[in-house]
Parts: sequence; structure tokens; C-alpha cells
Amino acid sequence: MNSTDNVEAIQRALEALLRRHASRRVYAQQAAVAGATISQPAYVLLRRVKKAGPLPMGELARLTNMDPGATARQVGQLEREGYVKRSPSPDDGRVSLVSLTPRGDAVRRRLSSVMDQHLSEMLQKWSEDDRAAFAVLLNRFVEDMATTELHSTVEDESA
Repeated sequence: MNSTDNVEAIQRALEALLRRHASRRVYAQQAAVAGATISQPAYVLLRRVKKAGPLPMGELARLTNMDPGATARQVGQLEREGYVKRSPSPDDGRVSLVSLTPRGDAVRRRLSSVMDQHLSEMLQKWSEDDRAAFAVLLNRFVEDMATTELHSTVEDESA
């Protein structure tokens, strides 16, 4: 396999991975197993708040790469359902901080557990060396994605 073939194979695998990861059906199955009724974007918000601690709404939107309006709607729904709460920032009373409630943390833990178990089952037949190599390479890939600038290689056809 030459370099172009490798890039194309990686691109196809990434497309399949992203389709599967974004699949509402797969998430719905995982949520059903976990006994959770929250949406996938809501789960992403709960995970981020757990990882970072109480966050201002704008920062939460930025960290999750979500539209601020969509973030506000999701947080509003999560708050109505008792999964998060908003409280004034001690540094600036005009700013609300979003934090997890015990109920929100419980649903996040259940969903995370189901997802972790599912991933463990997928990798069960892999050797420990393969899993370790995959973890290193995947983390390297994600880091490179975040730091590699996009440069156009397409020639201007209007010239």
C-alpha cells in the first residue's frame, strides 16, 4: 500500500468511525441500556461539566464546540430535568456557572459505564500491545488534528 492508499484508507475508516459515533441509533441503544433519557448533546455537556467543574455558559459552549444558543437550550432542558444547576459566579455575579447535580452526575456515570463497557468489549480480542499502540497513535492523531493548519492544495480554476 502506498502513501496515497494509506491516507485514503485512513479517511474511509475515520468517516465510518464518525458516522458510527454520531449515530443516534447507537447512542439511543446505549442510553436505553443505561436507563438514561438525555440526548447525546446533553450527555456531552454533562461530561464536560464533570471534567472541568462549574463553567460559565459561554465557556461550556466553547469547550464542547457547540453553538452558544444550542448550549443554552440544552442547559435549560437539563436544568428543568434536575441534571444541572446554575448559580452566580463568586467572581462576577452577572455570570452564571453551570454545575452538575447529583442526579446529573448519576446519569453521566451510568452512560459512561455503558460506553466504557461497550468499548472494552470491542477491544477484547486485541492484544495488550495492540491496545497500547492504538491508544498512543490515536492520541497523537487527535493532537495533530488540533495543531495542524489547513492549507489549500486546490488550484484556483478561475485564473
